[in-house]
Amino acid sequence: MILPFLVLAACATPREHCISQATRDLRVLNSLIAETQGNLARGYAIEEQQEIRTIRQTCRGENSDGTTFRYSCDETETFTTNRPVAIDLNVEGAKLSSLIERRNQQQTTSDQVVLQCIVAHPE
Repeated sequence: MILPFLVLAACATPREHCISQATRDLRVLNSLIAETQGNLARGYAIEEQQEIRTIRQTCRGENSDGTTFRYSCDETETFTTNRPVAIDLNVEGAKLSSLIERRNQQQTTSDQVVLQCIVAHPE
C-alpha cells in the first residue's frame, strides 16, 4: 500500500519534497479535525475493527503422474468492519478546540518553512 507513495515521492522535485515534509503535520491535524467534526455531527465515533474468518473449501492438487486430486483446505480471510462507539461530546468538543488551536500554530510554522523551501529550491 505504501509502494505507490514511494514511487510518487521518488518523482517529486526537491522543492515538492521539501514542501510536502513541511506540511505533513498540518495534513495530519486537518485529518484529525475532520474526523472529530464528523464524530460531533453524528454524536458517536466510528471504530474500524479487523476480523478474521476461516473458510473451509475444497482444493485441487496434482500428483507427480499428472492426475488431479481434491482435498479439504482452509483459507483465511481478513476483512474490516465499522462499528459505532459512544463518545463524550464535551470531551470531543474540547478535543476539537485543541486541535484547531494546534492547527493554527502549525499553519504559521508550515507557512514559514514552505517559504524557505521555495527560496532554497527555485524552479
